[in-house]
Amino acid sequence: MSFNLAELFESVANAVGDRTAVVTPARSLTYRALDDRASRLAQHLAGAGIGEGDHIGLQLLNGTEYLEGMLAAFKLRAVPVNINHRYVERELLHLFDDADLVALVVDASFASRVAAVAPRIPSLSHIVVVGGESPDVDLDAVPYEAVLASTTPPASFAGRSGDDLYIAYTGGTTGMPKGVVWRHEDIFFAALGGGDPLLDKGPIGTPDELPLRVPDFPVTQLCAPPLMHVSAHWGAFNTFFGGGTVVLLGGAAFDGREACAAIGENGVNVLTVVGDAMARPVLDALADDPGAYDTSSLFVFASGGALLSPATKARIGELLPAVMVVDAFGSSETGIAGSNAGAVGARFTADDRTAVLGEDLGPVTPGSGEIGRIARRGHIPLRYHKDEAKTAATFVTIDGERWSLPGDMATVDDDGTIVLLGRGSGSINTGGEKVFPEEVEAVLKGHPGVLDVLVVGTPDERWGERVTAIVQPASDAMPTLEALTAFARDDLAGYKLPRRLLLVDEVRRGPNGKPDYGWAKAHAGAPTNGRHNHAEPPGDEAHDHDLPP
Repeated sequence: MSFNLAELFESVANAVGDRTAVVTPARSLTYRALDDRASRLAQHLAGAGIGEGDHIGLQLLNGTEYLEGMLAAFKLRAVPVNINHRYVERELLHLFDDADLVALVVDASFASRVAAVAPRIPSLSHIVVVGGESPDVDLDAVPYEAVLASTTPPASFAGRSGDDLYIAYTGGTTGMPKGVVWRHEDIFFAALGGGDPLLDKGPIGTPDELPLRVPDFPVTQLCAPPLMHVSAHWGAFNTFFGGGTVVLLGGAAFDGREACAAIGENGVNVLTVVGDAMARPVLDALADDPGAYDTSSLFVFASGGALLSPATKARIGELLPAVMVVDAFGSSETGIAGSNAGAVGARFTADDRTAVLGEDLGPVTPGSGEIGRIARRGHIPLRYHKDEAKTAATFVTIDGERWSLPGDMATVDDDGTIVLLGRGSGSINTGGEKVFPEEVEAVLKGHPGVLDVLVVGTPDERWGERVTAIVQPASDAMPTLEALTAFARDDLAGYKLPRRLLLVDEVRRGPNGKPDYGWAKAHAGAPTNGRHNHAEPPGDEAHDHDLPP
């Protein structure tokens, strides 16, 4: 056995085959059944000529088919590619081409989009369709369930190793998607638990230890994000490698009431969301109908991919007082780099493989206030797919050791705690001072009139950029710029306070809860009318803008 993700999963399935591996609205599967379905799909794909190193796209809603597709690819030494199911033709054309897709497993509801793109991708030779009737489109594809029913899985798949590849496609906050390429062994230790499901023994030393680490009392985790988002991959496989149960929700849109019901119906122990965008609907459901949902089994409320605001953490404490709140910090380029259990704000503890490096690529002195870049060493990616320039800029060698520096900025407190500020590429430069949008957003979300908010920089003749808040009001509230700045003044320096406010019907986020800063910047520069208005105080001189001389 090696640190190959398929072999590791198979070792757990052999040990606890009768345990429930995954529960969805459509079906529940034991470990043995999930492994069998994945093996049947893998055998079918192999018969279609797909194998080592080939890229298989997964354009699917949450369901067992998504996890089966990933496992089938790993069994074949092929590479699954996560595809955002909200992408339209232009975005799909870019991703299919950039990812060099050879095969595609796609939900029938997306067939018309694929039919418009597939003929322009010469490498794409095989398509499998999941689900019911597809639209009346010309798409050369085979039905998923028929494939499984007609295929006999082999006893084993040969040649696999920890050097096989896993790829995480991420759109970031702006721009077209890019692929981050990992070895199986590296992603297993960086983001999939490393064989320590209860976080009490440390990573395993050999692959054979993994089934011996499976607890007698398996953990049940509700992965609320869509599986097209890498944090959901990581949560699901982390649970699998501990012999636990993964619970998935149905549909294309997240429903907080459905999540609350699923917690009670499945005895969920760990709820994983992506930031406030998913946490708030859950909390609203609990508050709107007290006593309607059984949350007695829940002991961890976790967020990955986006931080929970202090206001949301406080609300979790009020509604779920016995539950531990955990923020996990990381990225597609680092894996999980640190965690925050219960602390308020973007403060994280990390091991010695995470550091904050200054401009000279030396470590930032704790307590100095110097802003540096978060860096991770050890188990890190190999490269960006087909992007040598970005690879060279992000993965650097310092004193003979490779580090990943994806662009997250931070400082270090006296006690070594890392204080996350945000992505340097999204920072706002106002009068020479840097403002990190995430820091301002976290404070503004605490205002009772703010349901959601994104902060961007917009052009300003005097200061270069001004801090602009795009706010989705709570209920019928219409917060004013003066009210928001007064509320935030105790927590933010003067130059970080918003100087412009736009009220919108809805703040746009991706289906994974991540902010769409591209939309926010475009919206902030567009003409507005009706409710989509802007409000500014009279004259910059009256702004109390706390800038240096």
